[in-house]
Formats: sequence, C-alpha cells, structure tokens
Amino acid sequence: MRRITGFLIGIVVGALVGSTVALLLAPETGEKLRGEIRARGDGLVADVRQAAEARRIELTNRLESLKASHTD
Repeated sequence: MRRITGFLIGIVVGALVGSTVALLLAPETGEKLRGEIRARGDGLVADVRQAAEARRIELTNRLESLKASHTD
C-alpha cells in the first residue's frame, strides 16, 4: 500500500512540475494557450460524443435485429 501511495504522489508531483514547465516554456501567452487547450478539449469531447452516439445506434440496431430473429 505504501508503494502505491508513493507512486501516486510521484505522478501528481510530476504532472504539476511538467505542466508548470510547459507553461513557462510555451511560445504563446498563457491566455492563448489555455484557449487552444480548451478548444482541443471541446473538440475531443464532441468527437467522443459523436462516436458514442454512432455506437449506440449500431448496438440498438443490432439488438432490434436479434429480437426480430428471436421472435420469428
């Protein structure tokens, strides 16, 4: 348990240090960088939602075909 806790603390500290260094060395202003990150995140969320909806439709159609073949 102690090793896992130490590992998780290391991950958090590493992420904080990495993000701080990235912001300090970024060639753009912080506001512009945050805007770009937000836009990419929004695009990623939209892509995931679209993929999930397509998969839901596919599975719904598959379920309906299985129900139809079962009742026949």
